[in-house]
Amino acid sequence: MTTDPTASNDTSPLDLRCVNTLRTLAIDAVEQAQSGHPGTPMGAAPIAYTLWQRFLRFDPQDTTWPDRDRFVLSGGHASALLYGLLHLCGVRDAAGAEAVSMDDLQRFRQLGSHCTGHPEHGVTAGVETTTGPLGQGIATSVGQAIAQAWLAATYNRPDHRLFDHRIYALCGDGDLMEGLSAEAASLAGHLQLAHLCWLYDCNRISIEGSTTITFTEDVGARFTAQGWQVLHVADANDLGALTRALQTFVDTTDRPTLIIVQSTIGYGAPHKADTKEAHGEPLGAEEVRLTKRFYGVDPDATFAVPEGVRAHLAAQFGQRGVQAHGAWTQRFAAYRARYPKLAVQLDQMQHRTLPPGWEADWPTFAADAHGLATRDASGQVLNAIAARVPWLIGGAADLGPSTKTRLGDHAGDFEPPGGGGGAGDYRGRNLHFGVREHAMCAISNGLALSGLRPFAASFLVFSDYGRGAIRLSAMMGQPVLYLWTHDSIAMGEDGPTHQPVEQLASLRALPGMVVLRPADANEVVEAWRVAMQCTDRPVSLVLSRQALPTLDRSRYGSARGVARGAYVLADPSDGRAPDVLLIGTGSEVALCLAAFEQLSAEGIAARVVSMPSWDLFEAQSADYRDRVLPPELLARVAVEAASPLGWERHVGSDGVVIGMTGFGHSAPGAVVQAACGFDVAHVVAAAHEQLLWHPGLAARTA
Repeated sequence: MTTDPTASNDTSPLDLRCVNTLRTLAIDAVEQAQSGHPGTPMGAAPIAYTLWQRFLRFDPQDTTWPDRDRFVLSGGHASALLYGLLHLCGVRDAAGAEAVSMDDLQRFRQLGSHCTGHPEHGVTAGVETTTGPLGQGIATSVGQAIAQAWLAATYNRPDHRLFDHRIYALCGDGDLMEGLSAEAASLAGHLQLAHLCWLYDCNRISIEGSTTITFTEDVGARFTAQGWQVLHVADANDLGALTRALQTFVDTTDRPTLIIVQSTIGYGAPHKADTKEAHGEPLGAEEVRLTKRFYGVDPDATFAVPEGVRAHLAAQFGQRGVQAHGAWTQRFAAYRARYPKLAVQLDQMQHRTLPPGWEADWPTFAADAHGLATRDASGQVLNAIAARVPWLIGGAADLGPSTKTRLGDHAGDFEPPGGGGGAGDYRGRNLHFGVREHAMCAISNGLALSGLRPFAASFLVFSDYGRGAIRLSAMMGQPVLYLWTHDSIAMGEDGPTHQPVEQLASLRALPGMVVLRPADANEVVEAWRVAMQCTDRPVSLVLSRQALPTLDRSRYGSARGVARGAYVLADPSDGRAPDVLLIGTGSEVALCLAAFEQLSAEGIAARVVSMPSWDLFEAQSADYRDRVLPPELLARVAVEAASPLGWERHVGSDGVVIGMTGFGHSAPGAVVQAACGFDVAHVVAAAHEQLLWHPGLAARTA
């Protein structure tokens, strides 16, 4: 793609008027809210304006067409800059209303405004991803660039080029200080993602002052070493130099590009420019007046949009996007006629629907006392689904063999053409993230935002490394599939550094995250069935390393109960009402069943409940929940090799939880489990104790 940025690359009076309008709208929004960050919008406005006005292909009437260019404001504290662009460019939401109205701008950071403190995907049309925690935006953009490369390689045909969009991310010093940026940039450079451009607004100021106290590395050399093209613009106000740098990026076909732009935070403010005071607080009324005088605008006008600004943006940014979208729509119509099956796949991706027959050819698992690890069962189901859902794509943080997440060889590896020993192919669906858990999770968000169905895998204990991105998956309602294996102290010899304890409680605490810890291979099948149908939220499948018995479903409850979060697995065989409840998840369900058998032999009526998902269970009707966990049945024992935090909601104040209050041990898994109280004797003893604590129940036992 080439660009003709109209007459000249130099700044015209109308260009300057647009840039200054972006600046003053940001100043006024922050001043009125008495909250926010004016400095970066003032310094970076020329960068954003040049990109949007002269390069970005984005239809303001349709913010979701698949081949639009993506713009990510990674430094989300500078949100007022993005909101000014969305307002001035006339961007509309799906209902045709303004994405950002003047009323929204005037109620910046207030309840109900589309101008939230940091950009939020799904709240404001035109916001491509939620940003706030620094580094997340640029890392997510790598996922969007991977998606672009995969879509182009998979669906483009020589006579029909459907996917050619570019991904731009505006970042700052803080983004590049975060370790996440190094993870993401390293992988992007290795993958030679030529459609990815990071614009580094280098203003050398952070909240504590000049970056000379913390950040003095040669950023350009760092990115060059990571395989990026590095370009420099000495002055952010030089629209001609910015245009030339962006055009160089567009013309580059073999690597991602970093454009380092030197800017002045708070540009134009006579007393606060180039100071930390411009970073995160209003300028103050008098400084605002002086700054507006510097820009040559009315110092007493607020939220002013001078004549010609909207029309100028519409004539270039708007018209280019409308024309590009129209041309793409025609190409897609011709593509649909020529390749109807591929077009249907793209429709399904766009609307997050599953193809007919997606549940066909799944493995079945017969009862087996030895059984298999739930990670192994999951690997089988994953591959069966991948054979039917071509846009299921993902991998592990260098743990594919351990997490059992490699797709069959027919799926291929996502590597740059000529890479991987000469066999690289962007059509590959196995992503190799390397030892980069945080980048893996953020990249998965970018893949999901682009319509793909991503999965990301690691050991459960390492979910902590990706927590910032996992949290954003939940905030945005993105259907990322997280596969966490080695789920308990039973992994054994690697010791407490690798044995998760608090991670289950932490994942359950995330609003919008569905956590599923299946008890056997057949619960794994049902967990995957649930997970694939969750299209508006992420799912964490928590899986064992050790083999778990495959339960005899002719004797115990159907694994279909997984869809309801918890279900009755076993009840007294003689039809008596249960005296005590045994509730377990994952590997501890088999332990509960073994205790159930011993209690039954003693004449004690017990019920075993498998509870793979608190989230799903709590979404059921009160009637169903009461049938599974009868309110009158107070004698309760929960068993889970993890922190007991939260279990009181299911066992009550008098119930007992056999859980982890320490960090485990370094020893064989069975030894660690016994040492921590996860054996039949402890569960049976806890049940007896519960019967003694609740008067009347002991008398009912034989």
